[in-house]
Amino acid sequence: MTIKKALTSVLDIPYLGPISCGFPSPADDHLDEAIDLNKELIKNKSTTFFGRVNGDSMKDAGLDDGDLLIIDKSKKPSNGSIAVCFLDGEFTVKRIKIERDRVWLIAENIKYPPIEVKADNEFLIWGIVIHAIKSL
Repeated sequence: MTIKKALTSVLDIPYLGPISCGFPSPADDHLDEAIDLNKELIKNKSTTFFGRVNGDSMKDAGLDDGDLLIIDKSKKPSNGSIAVCFLDGEFTVKRIKIERDRVWLIAENIKYPPIEVKADNEFLIWGIVIHAIKSL
């Protein structure tokens, strides 16, 4: 994985407001608000990175091949977190399962078995996935 520095810019996108997923609500012709996705999605600029999903091991968690992940390295991992982990020289996205003194990396696809992290593994929880952006 190569880490590339992002260009910084502000792009205000018109904000429509809450959109009902139930019964339709009357449309509002006013689009005078704007939303800055950087402010909306990134809370810790210096520790936030983007990554793209490659593969299908997390499909049942709603992470599909090609989805864009927003990863915050300042977040503390906890049991059940979805994390970008560095395991034996490779990055992987998995759900973390912590049991006493054991750590498991759990795929969200029955095709992939859980991975137990052992003492002889080179292992690091690199960051916690805080958002996923997908195309529909």
